[in-house]
Amino acid sequence: MAEIELTPDEMERLRQELAELEGPRREEAVAAIAHARSFGDLSENFEYHAAKDAQGLLERRITVLRAKIESARVVAAPAGSGRVHTGSRVTLEDESGDTFEVVVSAAGGAGTCSPDSPLGRAIRGAAVGDRVRVEAPQGGWAARIVAIV
Repeated sequence: MAEIELTPDEMERLRQELAELEGPRREEAVAAIAHARSFGDLSENFEYHAAKDAQGLLERRITVLRAKIESARVVAAPAGSGRVHTGSRVTLEDESGDTFEVVVSAAGGAGTCSPDSPLGRAIRGAAVGDRVRVEAPQGGWAARIVAIV
């Protein structure tokens, strides 16, 4: 995985999620599989297959989190730069006048955009009042930076 930038808070959040998944959640998955095995014939045991699928998803998330943490470079927000950077909460106004808010974050989550996404690339380094052009696979669109926190 290529190097990604994370704020100290984002790194801590990923570490906490990883600890939760590797600890209690993994134990729950193992217990669910053991319980489902007790029902007998595994070839027609829906509970067993569902528990194994859930375990597979859990293990995949653990792998993704480990990779992000290992490839992360922790960055502090440039104090008073007035520019969009990793960790910035940005309010944008699109061409139709609608406003929306995103956080530039490689950690992911609701309301975020990756710094490497079309939107993230377009707004990084921009200042309040700047107009940006987002070139996305489904077509381009323009927006104006309204606020940066």
